[in-house]
Parts: sequence; structure tokens; C-alpha cells
Amino acid sequence: MSKEKSSTTPEAKARILAQALPYMQRYENKTVVVKYGGNAMGDVSLGEAFAQDIALLKQSGVNPVVVHGGGPQIGAMLKKMGIESKFEGGLRVTDRPTVEIVEMVLAGSINKEIVAMINAAGEWAIGLCGKDGNMVFAEKAKKTVTDPDSNIERILDLGFVGEPVEVDRTLLDLLAKSEMIPVIAPVAPGRDGHTYNINADTFAGAIAGSLGASRLLFLTDVPGVLDKQGELIKELTVSEARGLIKDGTISGGMIPKVETCIDALDRGVEGVVIVNGKVPHAVLLEIFTEHGAGTLIVNDA
Repeated sequence: MSKEKSSTTPEAKARILAQALPYMQRYENKTVVVKYGGNAMGDVSLGEAFAQDIALLKQSGVNPVVVHGGGPQIGAMLKKMGIESKFEGGLRVTDRPTVEIVEMVLAGSINKEIVAMINAAGEWAIGLCGKDGNMVFAEKAKKTVTDPDSNIERILDLGFVGEPVEVDRTLLDLLAKSEMIPVIAPVAPGRDGHTYNINADTFAGAIAGSLGASRLLFLTDVPGVLDKQGELIKELTVSEARGLIKDGTISGGMIPKVETCIDALDRGVEGVVIVNGKVPHAVLLEIFTEHGAGTLIVNDA
């Protein structure tokens, strides 16, 4: 441990801070929404580094907001409770017993674990979900799939899977003024009285859009968008991103990620970044360095 500490001299630390300062000033008093999930959630050291990043953002005058997922943890708890996971078109069907487990895991154990990590890093975090302060209202998601043989579309009934349709930022604004960091689980009520499970990426985009966030960061398990040679693309406009989808450069699971980024930009976010959450301190590397750490997607000029 002593060798590790001595490898970073005071001069080196000062140089790092001097390089970061212009970027710290750029985001002062700005909102940065971070969607936290994937591999980083299952790794203690990455989780601690993430919490330190969020705490440092707050200490640097940034207003961080965390939205988290928890798909693997939900699956594990359903298995433990003897509830079978059913999927339609690759999406989890959420019946009444399942949505109760989803809320328990997302708004309960996972949410409070992240809150505790940020608190341990020296800042005040508070755990919330879409129900708190009527922050988010959802409607039942309408998903369709096309049968490959008949080419006929059919509507999927995913149960209590929702889409965010209303966001009230009142509570989030109050928390920003009180110096608290919101950590939000993607569970929300509907006007019909039901509770809905919402895709965490979609939920994060809705929150970021309502806040007019300067940046929305999606922590994933990939470096970002890659070109045909496998090299990271640092920045894309929406039209460039759509072009890369059309020519096949962006393919597979990256397509819905990029489409979610475009949707967030449509909602009012200034810039959306796909960044590798498996890299320690990925949030700080993206926000406080010249070239960032992932792929930035912005609206066309």
C-alpha cells in the first residue's frame, strides 16, 4: 500500500488537478446524470471508485444525479423466491408478483447500497424512486414484434413494464439546493394506480431531459461506439450515428443504446456519452479530461 501511495507525488497530483481544472469549471453548477449498472455494480472496487467519482463531482460544484438498474439482481431474487422469469421478444414479462420483487430489489436493497457507498465517500446521498414526490408517472409500455415467417406484427403484453410519460423535477430541484445527491430507482406509478418497472436507460433519459442536463452518461460494459476497424469513435452527431446504423457499423446491442442516446437528446439533454463502466473512475475520466473516455453523441449543429 505504501508503494502505491508514494507513486503519486504531490507534484503529480498538482499537475493532474491543473489539467482537470478547466473542465471542472465548465461543469460548475451544471447537472450531470449518470446511469449506473452493468458490470460495475457487481464489483466492489469499481463500485467504490464510482461512489468516489460522484462525491468528487458534488465537491467540484457539479450537480450529479444517479439512476441505476439491477437486472441481474432482480433475476437472482426471482429465482430465490421461486418465481419463473418469462421473456417476450427478449424483454422480461413483469406480472404482479414480479413487479413486487422488482420494486423490493431496485428501490430497496440496490438503491440503499449505492446510497451507502456515496455517503461513505463523504457526501450526502438519498435514495428515491419515481413514486417519491410524484417525480415520474408511467404508462404501460406498448411493444411490437414482427414474426419472421409471416412478417405480421403483434403487440407484446409485458405486464407491468412502463414508459415514463410525465416527469416533475420539483423534488430534484429541492435536493440540488440542499446539497443532496439523488439516487433513483426506475420504478414509477401509473395514473391507473399500478406500479411499473421502467428500463433504466429510458428512465435516465427522461430524468436528464427534464433537468436539461449538460451530460447524460451511460456506464456500459463496452468502450463506446467503435468504427469498422474496432477503434473508438470519440464524438458523433445524431445524423452521423444514424448513418453508422444504416451502413452496419453500429450493430447488434449497440443499436438500442445509440437510439436511447438520441431519444435523450430529443428530450433536451445537451450531450450523451456511452462510456465503459468497467474502467475505474470512468465518470471522472469522461467529465474532467480533454478527450473523455467514451463516445459523445450530440445533436446536429
